[in-house]
Amino acid sequence: MADRVIEFEISKGAKAGRADKIFASAFEDVSRARLQRAFEAGAVTFDGQVIDKRFKVNQPGTLRAVLVEPKASEGPKPVEILLDVIYEDESILVVNKVAGMITHPGSGTGDDTLVHALLHHTKGDLSTVGAPDRPGIVHRLDKETSGLIVVAKNDLAHHKLAAAFSERKTYKRYTALVQTAPKLSRGSIKDAIGRHPVMRTKMAVVQSGKEAHTDWQVKQRFGQRAALVSCVIHTGRTHQIRVHMSSIKLPLLGDPTYGFKASRLKAYTVPRVMLHSTELHIQHPERDEWMEFEAPLPQDFCELIQQLEASDKSPAESW
Repeated sequence: MADRVIEFEISKGAKAGRADKIFASAFEDVSRARLQRAFEAGAVTFDGQVIDKRFKVNQPGTLRAVLVEPKASEGPKPVEILLDVIYEDESILVVNKVAGMITHPGSGTGDDTLVHALLHHTKGDLSTVGAPDRPGIVHRLDKETSGLIVVAKNDLAHHKLAAAFSERKTYKRYTALVQTAPKLSRGSIKDAIGRHPVMRTKMAVVQSGKEAHTDWQVKQRFGQRAALVSCVIHTGRTHQIRVHMSSIKLPLLGDPTYGFKASRLKAYTVPRVMLHSTELHIQHPERDEWMEFEAPLPQDFCELIQQLEASDKSPAESW
């Protein structure tokens, strides 16, 4: 992308206001981070005079900002990695992420994240909101979680999608395999989630945590060993489904961090944390059209289900 120049004319009699807030209001598609970089670079002026973001405009004149693109070295580079693209237009991209792929770069990660692949696929046409290593990323999936994730291709789409997730105006359904079969066929968990008080790399149900809400429903039981469960999350806390299901003694298969006991399923091959983002409904950020996406269970999920079915003939439940 080339550097972009934005200008705003302040008319006589206009209400006084801070320069950064005037720009933010006039140009919804420009992120705060991008504006901040322009101010820090001395690339924002009022009638030719360099100003900072706190400058109060109280007279007619021209606000001008040069939005300098971050250097390539500041963020990840494009890498040709095959993506399963479910949907794409000028504003958004919906991808069926494979298990094992990290969503965005971080400490100790390589150049094989979803972001690296997206940069190649879109030729860098992603939103600039947030950190330089997370272009386009509105929400994330854990490394071992497969399934649907929506990506923003411009800043306006990013802001609107982020607001929709924050305001719970999306629908997110996951499919999970859990250890042991619950006696109930469905339930609702509304326990707050926060950092584990001792093991800081883990999350836990804690009174001081943030509100979290998960509805779950049994899809199929495999004797007493395991069950296939559908989970709808109304909030987006870190490891939410893993923590909530573990809290009711139903840890996800392949998830020793939250209570899975491999010794109880010695006869089965459990390749990863068995969680898949199956269904995602969103309102298109620019057309306001309600859109519904669905991703079938991946092969490793289906193979494990077949293993469990082979040793148990319990019928699938309606749900």
